[in-house]
Amino acid sequence: MTTPSLRQPDSRFDIVDIQALQPLFDSVGEASRAKEIDYIDANYRALIEASPFVALATSGPDGVDCSPRGDAPGFIEVLDERTLVLPERRGNNRIDSLRNLITNPHVALLFLIPGIGHTLRVNGRARINADPVLLARHAVDGKVPKLALVIDVDTVFFQCSRAIVRADLWNPDRHVKPDAVPSPGRILEAVTAARIDGQAYDRELPGRIGTSLY
Repeated sequence: MTTPSLRQPDSRFDIVDIQALQPLFDSVGEASRAKEIDYIDANYRALIEASPFVALATSGPDGVDCSPRGDAPGFIEVLDERTLVLPERRGNNRIDSLRNLITNPHVALLFLIPGIGHTLRVNGRARINADPVLLARHAVDGKVPKLALVIDVDTVFFQCSRAIVRADLWNPDRHVKPDAVPSPGRILEAVTAARIDGQAYDRELPGRIGTSLY
């Protein structure tokens, strides 16, 4: 059997206005509306403090960015019911998220908790802060972050587990073996026409990460 060649979607079927979009979906249920609040209550605080990973979305003049942030559970501080503090740990120095925040403070956070199906979403506005007292409070192994994001919360709500269930995300039997996907070194060697030695990069990467986490 021959597989038909793929083509670009027909733009005549693009949905370009709310009037065309809304009828495709059922009405929003009571629970889906009630779960959204404008502050961090005790239950939402418990989810934030249990999470070791959050995806941070920002938007700037050059487009949008979604960046992973991770550390020990509770690494995002709940300063009060409307304020979060996210320390800026060591990374690749691209500072895409921070550049965006200089011009647009709006952020979206998606918290994941290993083994838990529902996720937590927080929308708000962030400012980049270098208060030494604040940064010292977030030191790890004596290493202080250069900056922190102070996030004013606009909305908080949990996301149901459908996406996690469909992905079977937490099933260890579904974990992908490292050699089943391209490694960072292999990718770099390909995009740089072998200017970067992929095997050397992969060999050195674990040690480099281990000594530069903070």
